[in-house]
Amino acid sequence: MIAEAYDVALSKSLSWRIAARGVLADYLSLTKPRILLLLLITEFGAMIAAARGWPGMSLTLAALAGGALSAGGAAAVNCWFDRDIDAVMARTCTRPVPSGRIAPANALFFGIGLGLAGFLLLAVATNLLAATLALMGGLFYVLIYTMWLKRSTSQNIVVGGAAGAFPPLVGWAVVTGSITVPALALFAVIFFWTPPHFWSLALLLRLQYREAGVPMLPVVASDAETRRSILVYLVVLLAVSLAPGIWLGPVYTAGAAALGGAFIWLALRGLSATGLRWASRLFHFSLAYLALLFGLAAVGGILSH
Repeated sequence: MIAEAYDVALSKSLSWRIAARGVLADYLSLTKPRILLLLLITEFGAMIAAARGWPGMSLTLAALAGGALSAGGAAAVNCWFDRDIDAVMARTCTRPVPSGRIAPANALFFGIGLGLAGFLLLAVATNLLAATLALMGGLFYVLIYTMWLKRSTSQNIVVGGAAGAFPPLVGWAVVTGSITVPALALFAVIFFWTPPHFWSLALLLRLQYREAGVPMLPVVASDAETRRSILVYLVVLLAVSLAPGIWLGPVYTAGAAALGGAFIWLALRGLSATGLRWASRLFHFSLAYLALLFGLAAVGGILSH
């Protein structure tokens, strides 16, 4: 009898733990962890470049934690607002809010709470400029991109993509307390990287975006026009990505040229490709490109000390 009661209690305890882990995983997914990781890489790379070396453990941890809270909060609010779109698209219909695992209001308050926590942490542990920039990035993503541009124009990601370019500014401000030309150059890199990155994904998900009523460029323009637009932005990106080399030195410049050349080569292949396999390759390469480029920025900053 005692053994049976123990088994029942143990089973209930395990069930509760599994359920709790599921809830925690759902809330974590609202922050879009994979995107968040890439944003933190750009922030961290900018910090090392600005410091010309290691910025210090406490400052680094505070900056990355504050950046994660700020960006994760904006992502959660995005999940709240876009729940109608997410419910239609096969890629996103299983997310916690459209699937009903998290109530919309809970997602909204969770996102706002994270954003405020990120602002306060950065303001207290780093400086007010870094905190303000992180807040501006989150507000731009939610108010300008999510609530306005995404549903209204095919150029949504061109302007709205600026939101994802704020982390290097935050990282630079954390270390220097100011925004200088090199920081703006790193901002510009992400700004011009964003359209090719998202358009290559949108080519793969064109039908889903069309069904959801999101006017991404591949939905409203021809396949050929989208491919040409990707190539144009990549050529501009190559030129823009070389600019930080003035401050970050020849190692960064050579690496940026090689990465940009490979990016353009993949896009050129896409001009004559018959399927969309190249778009998948381009999308995945774009992720590696950005991480490697900001790794080079960090190395360049150290070597140019």
